Amino acid sequence: MKIQNSPVTQHQFNDVDFYLKRDDKLHPQFSGNKARKFMGLLDGDFPAITTIIGYGSPQANSLYSLAALAQLKGWQLDFYVDHIPSFLQENPKGNYRAALDLGANIIALNDTENAKLDNGSTLGSLDYIQQVRQPKKHELFVPEGGRCGLAESGVKQLAIELIEWKKEQKLSSLTVALPSGTGTTALFLHKHLKAHDIKVITCACVGGNSYLTEQFLELGETDHPEILTPTEKHHFGKLYRHDYEMWKTLLLQTNVEFELLYDPLMWRCLSDWLPNNTNQTLLYIHQGGLLGNESMLPRYQRKFD
Repeated sequence: MKIQNSPVTQHQFNDVDFYLKRDDKLHPQFSGNKARKFMGLLDGDFPAITTIIGYGSPQANSLYSLAALAQLKGWQLDFYVDHIPSFLQENPKGNYRAALDLGANIIALNDTENAKLDNGSTLGSLDYIQQVRQPKKHELFVPEGGRCGLAESGVKQLAIELIEWKKEQKLSSLTVALPSGTGTTALFLHKHLKAHDIKVITCACVGGNSYLTEQFLELGETDHPEILTPTEKHHFGKLYRHDYEMWKTLLLQTNVEFELLYDPLMWRCLSDWLPNNTNQTLLYIHQGGLLGNESMLPRYQRKFD
């Protein structure tokens, strides 16, 4: 099954023109940043595989994307989480609800007997998968967030689309912006775009700049994209009024819904970057992940509205 190229639309942010790569429009069930990372699994031939194994948060974008991938490939998804909050079990929302609808098997380790240690604590998801589950030949393990070499082929396809679009627009140079968790997409984009006068800029949403650089190095690359630093501290998953205001501003000015976990921080960085780079043509990559807003937006509204 081949996913079609995502469209590019033009918008303004604070009176500055920019382009938006609409990866939220890739496929009804398989879109955004995680779809790019898992594209190689969708396109590849894995005749021996019947089950895919992942782990993370019960509201992770990767949970839904892996569930969609598994359904499209005819695989079973076993996804490990440390625990599932009781309110989420009773009122499924967002990525958790959608993954269940697609047939995902979501396993809470705090309820799993052989995950218990003698001291009363519970094995972490990665340790449990490696030490207890021990994936078999018919099972494919995907690291958290898709941070692995398997992600490169899908991100390379995104790079090819960007190179072709730049040629069509007759641009001499281009700056591509996107936020980073593990930094996998930004790193592989930089690798495949740097020879085409396309610069990649990103920001560290999980941990700081040094953490993100460590992630880059662990993927075996020493040439890295530029990391923008926000003017204020940021803790991943914490609710910030300025992130919420940025999200609402983007919606008002572009009439496009962005996701709430990563995009607002990158746009806060860009609001400082843009005034000093008015000669740059900016293209922002939409991260998808809008199902996550189903649970995160009510949290913001309760706290700040």
